[in-house]
Amino acid sequence: MSTLDFESGESKLMLTSDNVKVKFNWFEWANDDILLISARYETKERQLRYYQTRLLSMNAADKEPKAKLLLKPSLARFGNKDNNSQFQDNVIDYLPDDPEHILLSVDLDVPNMPSVYRVNIRTGKKRRVERGKLSIRNWITDQQNQIRVGYTYDYKTADASYLIRTEKGASFETLFEFNAINDKPKHVLGFAIDPNILYYSAYKGDFRAVYKLRIDTNESELVLAHEDRDVSGGVIYSKKTGDVIGIYDRLSSYGRYYFDKRNYALNRGLEAIFEGTKAYITDMTRDETKYVALIESDDKAPEYYWGDRTDKSINLLFEQYPDLYQKKLSHHKLISFEARDGVSIEGYLTLPLVGEAPYPTVLHPHGGPGARDQAGFDPWVAYMANRGYAVLRPNFRGSTGYGYEFAQAQMGRWGLEMQDDLTDATEWLIESGVADKDKICIFGASYGGYAAMMAAVKTPELYTCAVSFAGVSDLKMLRRTGRKFLGGKVRGDAQLGDDTKDLNSRSPIRHVEKIATPMLIMHGSDDIVVRVNQSRYFVEELIDEKKKHKYVEFENGDHYLSIQKNRHLFFDELDAFFAEHLGVPAASATGTEISE
Repeated sequence: MSTLDFESGESKLMLTSDNVKVKFNWFEWANDDILLISARYETKERQLRYYQTRLLSMNAADKEPKAKLLLKPSLARFGNKDNNSQFQDNVIDYLPDDPEHILLSVDLDVPNMPSVYRVNIRTGKKRRVERGKLSIRNWITDQQNQIRVGYTYDYKTADASYLIRTEKGASFETLFEFNAINDKPKHVLGFAIDPNILYYSAYKGDFRAVYKLRIDTNESELVLAHEDRDVSGGVIYSKKTGDVIGIYDRLSSYGRYYFDKRNYALNRGLEAIFEGTKAYITDMTRDETKYVALIESDDKAPEYYWGDRTDKSINLLFEQYPDLYQKKLSHHKLISFEARDGVSIEGYLTLPLVGEAPYPTVLHPHGGPGARDQAGFDPWVAYMANRGYAVLRPNFRGSTGYGYEFAQAQMGRWGLEMQDDLTDATEWLIESGVADKDKICIFGASYGGYAAMMAAVKTPELYTCAVSFAGVSDLKMLRRTGRKFLGGKVRGDAQLGDDTKDLNSRSPIRHVEKIATPMLIMHGSDDIVVRVNQSRYFVEELIDEKKKHKYVEFENGDHYLSIQKNRHLFFDELDAFFAEHLGVPAASATGTEISE
């Protein structure tokens, strides 16, 4: 990790990590000198592995900066056990008017019930300003840096609520309450500069919307909603005024809905310079005269620029994928098809710049499953299209952004309608003339890896090959592992189901004998999100049933391919497997128009 002085051009190395035992989560300037860094490392307790975080402070003004652990190691007694806080990096307020301190939420007293401390970012000296209470798991401050809201959660029942303090020194009152499993939730997004105005998200019918609440009168006003899609994000603050100026929203221009349309001027100006791209402002100085911009598109790898609005200059900071600089990439096309029961499913289709339809094709379901695919640069898709393969990323049932009921369709339904959506996507690819029916592979990671395994079980005749990275093969094992963590039982029973026979019926590992598709199984040895045994045991079954496969395990690998050598090996193995089963298309012909 290095810093760069824009005026002098001087670069300074701040901190290094082996990226194996310790990884960097995030970093943030607390003031002009002090850089705060969240470090994550793995802990093993018997057979249970989990992450812990620590907060480091570094003074960039020092000639030789050294990392300092902000909270000194300490143990607090709770009952008969010592409590060493697992997560120590939850900064809830950077206190811009007090650049020597931050507000830190951390459970140093009672496990999982954090208090709030005012912490000196140079010395680590702390003073508690709010004691943990009322099963509050997280705290929210207003723009005057006062602690105003607490989020409560019951790990056994999933009952949740937001408590609010209407004024300084007042008692907490219930603002919203709901069950996080069974109800449409409401979430506090933040305060306006007026401490009497609070923004929150709630559902307008089936779709997530954003509202503004006047706390004194309890009157709500709709700020942003869409007819058939969710509003996707939180509030945008002005660095200069501290007030809310818009909403992050996937469907709005540049991913932002500004209250004052003049705020789009900078984005539009950048797009005029970088024709055919999207320009996103990722950060600004407090006076909003200088900014960092991300320039990208479907067919352009991300580049970061440093701009100055005063002298109207803009300069390249770095290319995220320098080897792709000025390389021509494929566009993504938004498509939709009708599933077998009439539900409309969207997806993104990417055609290669070489070859002609029908293409060798990869069906690429996303992980989560509570996530979604979207437009914009995607390195995995860029790789596959570059190799001459068409790629479809369907937003199957359980994906987010399409309303509450669509997202909830994942609950207890892994391997059922969610899997049928992928089968129907594959059949759409064949019927529309995109895919060569004899050269289709399904490839996914995490939940997408489960979907690839399940496809090899349920519809082996559809796929020439299947690839799973960090996939789930045994739902009963996943549910059992999840129960070892707080809240895991209620969440796992709702998401996966609680009937053993049903879980087995939807677990690929229980049906390996049905597989007739060559498989590539890859997993990180130290994955603590989806344990490596999910792949190891599955591969043992493949061996017993004499199924064609290859297994690759990444040394020290996590769920996110964080280690570069593992990423290189991952793509080497993927490339060879695709080439063997999908072929290497000739780079000569042009693409064809695809019917809807």
